[in-house]
Amino acid sequence: MSFLSPAAFWFAATIPVVVVFYLLKRKRVVKLVASTLLWQKFISDTQANAPFQKLRHNWLLLLQLLLLILAILALARPYFSGHATTSGLRVVILDASASMQSKDEEPTRFEKARAEALKIVDSLQDGEGMLILQSAANTEVKQSETTSKTQLRRALRECQPTDSPTRLTEALKLAQTLIRNKKDPEIHLFSDGAAGDLSEFENKGLNVIYHRVGKSSENLGITTLDIRESPENRQERAIYTSVANYSSKEQQTDLELLFDNQVVNARSLTIPPGETSPQVFVASQLRDGIFTVRINAKDDLAADNQASMVSLLPQPVKVLLVSKGNRFLEKALKSLPNVDLTVAMQLTDAAESSDVVVLDDVMPAVWPKPNVLAIHIAATNWFEGVGKVESPAIVDWKSTHPLLRYINLDNVQIAEAMAVKTPSWALPLVESQQTPLLMAGELAHQKIIWIGFDTLQSTWPLRFSFPMFTANAVDWLNPASTRSDQLMIHAGEPFRFGFARPIGTAEVELPDGTKKTVKSENGLEVVFGDTGKQGIYHLHAGTNEVEFCVNVLDAAESNTKPREEIQFGKFNKVSTTELKRANVESWRWIAALALAVLMFEWWYYHRRTA
Repeated sequence: MSFLSPAAFWFAATIPVVVVFYLLKRKRVVKLVASTLLWQKFISDTQANAPFQKLRHNWLLLLQLLLLILAILALARPYFSGHATTSGLRVVILDASASMQSKDEEPTRFEKARAEALKIVDSLQDGEGMLILQSAANTEVKQSETTSKTQLRRALRECQPTDSPTRLTEALKLAQTLIRNKKDPEIHLFSDGAAGDLSEFENKGLNVIYHRVGKSSENLGITTLDIRESPENRQERAIYTSVANYSSKEQQTDLELLFDNQVVNARSLTIPPGETSPQVFVASQLRDGIFTVRINAKDDLAADNQASMVSLLPQPVKVLLVSKGNRFLEKALKSLPNVDLTVAMQLTDAAESSDVVVLDDVMPAVWPKPNVLAIHIAATNWFEGVGKVESPAIVDWKSTHPLLRYINLDNVQIAEAMAVKTPSWALPLVESQQTPLLMAGELAHQKIIWIGFDTLQSTWPLRFSFPMFTANAVDWLNPASTRSDQLMIHAGEPFRFGFARPIGTAEVELPDGTKKTVKSENGLEVVFGDTGKQGIYHLHAGTNEVEFCVNVLDAAESNTKPREEIQFGKFNKVSTTELKRANVESWRWIAALALAVLMFEWWYYHRRTA
């Protein structure tokens, strides 16, 4: 047995004081009596004339001495040493994602994880180092490597949960770098196991100790939200959302639709366990505003019970088509509602006032500044080299991307295409075995869609997917749609907003009312990264007033079921472990025993004097 506070044994000097109190001669009051015959015992107690008397056997004295000894032992904090292995460095990764706010642990999973991490700090031996990482949408180093338990405890207490998704890959990559060249390092992960794809760590040999937090999954969550113009009435909006039930029982809840905090529609839902209920609302909209959907479920996680999105009234889209005479493309653009189309053979000054420029197999002398749909042409700085490929067959397309929504390219045949390598700024959406055929991305704040073949040299214009793609492309390139998409982000993502005129600083009001000042580096754009909480944010910059929404909308976070193991690829995994402290303190048991002795002493004293 060892002691954490051996200085408490100095209190043992009070033991003789208790004994002295029992040696002191008690003062007597003189009384005259007729006879001492009946007072023999009293006389025997008062025969000593010295100030001290002989110490007699007394149970009260023994109980008080025992009580004092137990109190001193408790203050000395004795503990029993275990046989823990030493580590050159311990890295604590504390999961601070949305699901860690579930209340199936008392008070929450995050607080339980922090308490367990503090026990790891208490068990550190002399010379052992530790560092603290907080992992959510981004990884933060809350405390660099140190042997100071005080600093480590302070860093853990400063950690706070967020409404953002789990991104453990970044945390593990950082931990892997930090433990390099360390002797017997350990990575302690405190999480509920919603880790995502960690296959790149399959053969890394990381010594990960997984401390699972969480007991159950009783949660309903809003997992999707989208707003589109109603196809039947342009004055109405169609709000698409879905509610998922991740509990083990059938759940009933009310789903409400609000516009600028006013309830406009509501309905009751009954969702079977493990099922998702898609819902569509139709609501009129006469001004720009914010649609919010929310459920009143009393579940484990509150952060995913509400989601909001800014809805802007549609504005006419000015489209400039520069083409040699593509009737299919021109007809598809003219059929789109709310499109103001201009057709030209060459790029003109009208491009500067356009919202979208479509370049159909026509290379301009000067590249336009608006968003561009480029067909069978490419700017000189897009690709390293351009070749040709004959009769490329479409082998894959990303149907989940907004540009390819409801698109089927099974029967599309192409005579010839440009052969290029995918640049860093673009995402390939349609691919052949030899080259990407359609890509989309953003370069220097300009949104670009690139089609690597002449559509007239293919069967695509004869398919229903061609006008549907044209509608998706105009909607994706439309600056108004871009601005609307900008105004809704997932928790933890940075919010970016550009201004027409330079500004110095901006102020952002968070959902809880806190205000933070943001500086603009170039004067034309604001980047705000403190978006860890779900809700509606307000940006004030000069005369500009902008509202944007931060949501969870993540099925992996709403599925709060704790995982028993975490997969590192197909063949490697780490299972949950129980935390075992190397040094177990016993002062609480000694203090409880001291309290029991005190109660017995009180009872015994009153029994004697009764």
